[in-house]
Parts: sequence; C-alpha cells; structure tokens
Amino acid sequence: MIDFEKVSFKVIAASGEAKSKAMEAIQFAKAKQFLEAKKSLEQAEQFMIDAEREHMEVVQAEANGDKLQLTALFMHAEDQMLTTQTLMLVSKEFVDLYAKLNEK
Repeated sequence: MIDFEKVSFKVIAASGEAKSKAMEAIQFAKAKQFLEAKKSLEQAEQFMIDAEREHMEVVQAEANGDKLQLTALFMHAEDQMLTTQTLMLVSKEFVDLYAKLNEK
C-alpha cells in the first residue's frame, strides 16, 4: 500500500531542492560564473530524479492494479514537481542566454 503522505513529502522536498538549484544556476550565470551554474543545474537534475523516482512508485502501483485514492497533498506534490520541471527547462535557457551574451 502506498503511503501518500511519505511519498508526497519526499516529492515536495526533492522538487523544492531542484527548484532552488535551478534558480541558483540563473544567479550564477547572471554573475558570469558559468561553471557554478552548470554544477547547480546538474544538482537540480539529481534532485528531480529523486522526486520522479518517488512519484513513479505511485504510477507503478496503479499500473499493477492497485486501487488508489489520491490525496490533496499528493496532488500538491505533483504540481510542485511539474512546475519545477518547467522552471528547470527555463533556467537552462537563461544560463545559455547569459553565456551567449557574455561571448560578445
């Protein structure tokens, strides 16, 4: 049986760390610290992998036929994960943009 509270908090925590690292990457790039920006993006990716792994437990349980009753907390966790994924895509673009602007 899925412990939605435990899974939800793990997803929320990992997504929050990923979001912080993605924002940190933008700040590093803005300061022309591109190596640090890249490291922050890599760390954000690792945190996102952790969040997605936890989330996948729920998906797999349902695929295996478990009847699940989703909670508002789990929906919030999914929302945090999905918005963080979007932010990470945007932060990569910002880092690339700052790098290109620095070349001129």
